Amino acid sequence: MAASSLALLSSFRGPELCKAKSLISHSKSPSNVSFSFQCRKSRIPPFLCSVSVSDPQVLTGRPGDLVASILSKVTETDRGVLLTKEQQEEVTQVAQELQKYCVAAPVKCPLIFGEWDVVYCSNPTSPGGGYRSALGRLFFRTREMIQAVEAPDTVRNKVSFSALGFLDGEVSLKGKLKALDDSWIQVIFEAPQLKVGSLEFQYGGESEVKLQITYIDEKIRLGKGSRGSLFVFQRRE
Repeated sequence: MAASSLALLSSFRGPELCKAKSLISHSKSPSNVSFSFQCRKSRIPPFLCSVSVSDPQVLTGRPGDLVASILSKVTETDRGVLLTKEQQEEVTQVAQELQKYCVAAPVKCPLIFGEWDVVYCSNPTSPGGGYRSALGRLFFRTREMIQAVEAPDTVRNKVSFSALGFLDGEVSLKGKLKALDDSWIQVIFEAPQLKVGSLEFQYGGESEVKLQITYIDEKIRLGKGSRGSLFVFQRRE
C-alpha cells in the first residue's frame, strides 16, 4: 500500500484560540499506511479568525457560492475517482478561487477541530494508499474516510471498507500535529491498526505527512499535500 498523505491540522488550547502552540515532533521514515480518521466530535469554539479580504460583500456572497460549487462537483464521485481530467481541473479552479478568501493563519483557526469526511482527492491513492489504487478498488469498496482533529494536538484517521463485498474492515491511524507556519502542518502517525472481520493487528511503522491548509470555514476545508495533491474535506453533521 502506498503511503497515505491526508490532510490534517494543528492544535491549540487555552483562551487564545488563534495562537498556535508549538508541538514537539520528529520525522520518521514513512511507512505504508491507509488514510482516514474517526474520533469523537468536538465542539467548535467561536470563530475568532480574521478573513484576509477587503470587500465585505464577498463574505456572504462569493465564498458561499464557491463552496456550493465545489461540493456539487465532488459529490458522488467516489472521492474524485469518477471524474475526468477536465472535471478535476474544474475542481482545482474553484479551489484556487476559494483560496483567495481563506482566513489569515488558518492553522491557528479553531474551525480546524472536529470530524471531517474526505470527499475528494486529486490523487486517488493519496488517501487510502493501496486500498484506493485501481487494483485495490476491485477488491475493497470504500465506505467512509473520516478525519477527526482534536485539541490540543491529535489527529485520528479511519478508512472503513468492504472486502470482496462481504467482509467488513477498517484501517485507522493516530497522529500528533505540529504547526510548521501559519498554513502548513506536519503530522507524525503511529503504526496503523488494521481490522478485518474478527482479526485486529498493527503493522508497519511511523509515517509523516505535511499539508497546507488553503481554505477553511464552517462547512469545508481545503488542503494541499507536499506533492501537490488537492484534498476537499466536508465537516460531518
